[in-house]
Amino acid sequence: MPQTILIPANDYEELDAWLREQTVNRPMIVCDGAFPYLRISGHIRELEKLGFSVTYFSDFEPNPRYEAVEKGIELFREASCDAVLAVGGGSAMDVGKCVKLWARLEDDEPYYKQKPQPNGIPLLAMPTTAGTGAEATQFAVIYVNGEKHSISHPEALPQAVLMDPGALSTLPPYQRKSTMLDALCHAVESCWSVSSTEESRALATKAIRAVLAAKDGYLNNEPKGNAAMLRAAHLAGQAIQQTRTTAGHAMCYKLTTLYGLAHGHAAALCLDVLFPWMLAHPERICDPRGGEQVFGALWQIAEAMGCENAEAAAAKFHAILGSLELPKPKEKPEDYAILRTSVNVERLGNHPYTLNEEDLDGLYHRILEGQGE
Repeated sequence: MPQTILIPANDYEELDAWLREQTVNRPMIVCDGAFPYLRISGHIRELEKLGFSVTYFSDFEPNPRYEAVEKGIELFREASCDAVLAVGGGSAMDVGKCVKLWARLEDDEPYYKQKPQPNGIPLLAMPTTAGTGAEATQFAVIYVNGEKHSISHPEALPQAVLMDPGALSTLPPYQRKSTMLDALCHAVESCWSVSSTEESRALATKAIRAVLAAKDGYLNNEPKGNAAMLRAAHLAGQAIQQTRTTAGHAMCYKLTTLYGLAHGHAAALCLDVLFPWMLAHPERICDPRGGEQVFGALWQIAEAMGCENAEAAAAKFHAILGSLELPKPKEKPEDYAILRTSVNVERLGNHPYTLNEEDLDGLYHRILEGQGE
């Protein structure tokens, strides 16, 4: 089913109408620490005065652990909640999706091992960053015993998305930059994915153009730029909903945990070395549709970036990343063995080029030794 997109007016009447349509009276707000400073928090307090019974859940951290989701489900049941409103960045949405997905399951075995069933719990997502695109996907990530666990189920796709550009106005500069990079990486990876279609590539290239068009206004925290980047990130999310991500994202997760990098920053560091590596190794193309398909996708990326060829597009991506002046991770030689063996094989299977452990090791060296500079 297509998602309902709500663009709030000053009084959030669109949200109120959606709550009435879904007969919601006891929503759970899954939110991060920024929620009290958002304009919507005042509106939720007004709803409480009108008789809504609102439950708040924020007992989770970035890269949320499974145990946090268990706590959220327990609270959801204790309060007899009837909807989930996930307000925040990717972590809040990951937790909110999992609470919605698993709230009606039995607790005799871990929820992530069970097969979810439709449960009728409405799920609304309100992104407070412009980058993850999580509001447009059925995917979530949680950590089980320190290991990344990917969740994918149609029931985890939010039925409605509340797009409030004002929520982006307080983003710290580092978060603002890294989330923008995440949206751009999503779009690029979706376009060259072996799962891409004509429809998904149209979404991906539209997202690339939209990210680049919104970039300056967004980085300057201009209201129009914030609104445009929200739409761009959503487009990129719609693209990866169809294709999923590829090697760039598969490579980035351990960088975030080992070096404390934001997800989008780590993904961009990986794509920055991966893009030129791909151009230098046409003999490693493994897309079953052949090299013509891959070269066509690379040309579409270049065209969307306003470049005459893929080499220029890779150089432009590198220049954009460099212009943001993000902190550089410091090499720890003992980490290379961890990094090269940490990559999700399933996501590598979605990549149009074959990568082995030696290739991954070389790419990680380029990232951490600064050879991509």
